[in-house]
Amino acid sequence: MTALGWLQILIFLAVLVALMRPLGLYMARVFEGERTFLDPVLKPVERLVYRLCGVNTEQEMNWREYAAAMLLFSFVSLLLTYLIERLQHFLPWNPQGFAGVEQALAWNTAVSFTTNTNWQSYVPEITMSYFTQMVGLAYHNFLSGAVGIAVAIALVRGIARRQSTTIGNFWVDATRGIFYVLLPLCLILAPVLIGQGVIQNLKPYTQAQTLEHSAQSQTIAQGPVASQEAIKMLGTNGGGFFNANSAHPFENPTPFSNFLEILAMLLIPAALTVTLGKMAGSPGHGWAVFACMFLLWFVALFCVYAAESQPHPLLHGVNQHASALQSGGNQEGKEVRFGIADSALFATTTTDVSCGAVDGAHDSFTPLGGMVVLANIMLGEIVFGGVGSGLYGMLIYVVLSVFIAGLMVGRTPEYLGKKIEGFDVKMAMLYVLIFPLVILTLTAISVLAPQMGLSSLSNNGPHGLTEILYAFTSSAGNNGSAFAGLNANTHWYNITLGFTMLAGRFLMMIPMLAIAGNLAQKKTVPPSPGTFPVNTSLFTILLTGIVLIVGALTFFPVLSLGPILEHLLLQHGILF
Repeated sequence: MTALGWLQILIFLAVLVALMRPLGLYMARVFEGERTFLDPVLKPVERLVYRLCGVNTEQEMNWREYAAAMLLFSFVSLLLTYLIERLQHFLPWNPQGFAGVEQALAWNTAVSFTTNTNWQSYVPEITMSYFTQMVGLAYHNFLSGAVGIAVAIALVRGIARRQSTTIGNFWVDATRGIFYVLLPLCLILAPVLIGQGVIQNLKPYTQAQTLEHSAQSQTIAQGPVASQEAIKMLGTNGGGFFNANSAHPFENPTPFSNFLEILAMLLIPAALTVTLGKMAGSPGHGWAVFACMFLLWFVALFCVYAAESQPHPLLHGVNQHASALQSGGNQEGKEVRFGIADSALFATTTTDVSCGAVDGAHDSFTPLGGMVVLANIMLGEIVFGGVGSGLYGMLIYVVLSVFIAGLMVGRTPEYLGKKIEGFDVKMAMLYVLIFPLVILTLTAISVLAPQMGLSSLSNNGPHGLTEILYAFTSSAGNNGSAFAGLNANTHWYNITLGFTMLAGRFLMMIPMLAIAGNLAQKKTVPPSPGTFPVNTSLFTILLTGIVLIVGALTFFPVLSLGPILEHLLLQHGILF
């Protein structure tokens, strides 16, 4: 670790904190229906969309109606993307003449982009046409991000409202999330990325003569990259236009573009904690939730940076120490233009915010560095998490924390004046248990089924286990990053990972919306001497402890068989 590396991290944090509060307050105004500076431009367009779609903006929904609208919308958009992939050879903007996508892969990809996962079992630049990339995939980046924000806002309304049977209108929330939040930010970020060198065109691929052998040619992929890159980061989607993702110089050409892409991943999830505090009438609570997220993020960043800064124990006689001429440490799988610090910052952020974009190869990290980025996802998409999904995931742990605090003092737990009762705790536990159940069950089946789960695995031993475990964890956590030693473009993985992504998204949204509806109906009670405050440092410590205990108790045994065992064997000179 170097002073320059930490300076870059501190500058990044300063910019994030400076931007998150105004954005968070702006989003509170957007979703509370208050006037914003964009109303003169966007309000007429918004009204037109409602009129064309037959949406009654005055009619709100209870939690069941809200969930049904969200599921129906997601199913239709999933089907549309599947059809675009299968029929892309008949559709325009296909200068390379790519054939229709194979059915199992098309299913996996459609599910992936619908669930905000963007897991990619294919090489994008030789599989997807420009039309599919823009109309099928980039379009879904907006929709899936807006769905996550809408559902989070519904839960915040459930917390804030008193004796209400409704939690908002899904169609209005999703539309405003696109028009007032995602689209304006993309219109700012995309031109800046183009200025940094991210390409944006509809040209056929370029054939270039190589310098080494003039008789040989190289195919250089082109495409509308910057427009997809902006929403990929701001919507915490993560799917790359190129197979190398944000390690590709056409997606992420400079250290400044790398800085902007990391900032874009964290900006909306961090700002939503400010939105929570504003809409719930307790700004201190929003900052307490942010403090918990920040603490978990920073500890993970420190661990990854420290692990990757260490010399590789099996490279003898090689200078691996940081100096003015080299970054030092484990440079395998990392871009030299970013170095250890920025690679660690990117990897930690993308696995904490459930984005999945990468500027390095996680599979080439040290065993402990790889374990930390895996553990980030295992915490349940709550350390800032995806846009919206990170906030509502953390609020589930808030419910559990105040419940445990109530048990410790022997009284009915309260959260911002509302009593947490049996139904709320049952739904919260259902949310928490679905995640490890899906991951561990399908990982175990894959390990025990050589013809299905092991046939496409390129590494044996604990590293191979980690690759399979990472795939199912990334899918259930709607992250999308991968340990690339596993070829997941098989019928087994395309199908099972598809169902894993659906379960990690929608089976967890439904109990969360049930909590939102139940909280909205409750009366508030005034605070008393026995009320546990949720806007203090003590609450932040309790919340952090609950998150770590649940994650550690659930996944520590399988981590012991994977990256921890691999680290111990590496010290004895054994590789996989």
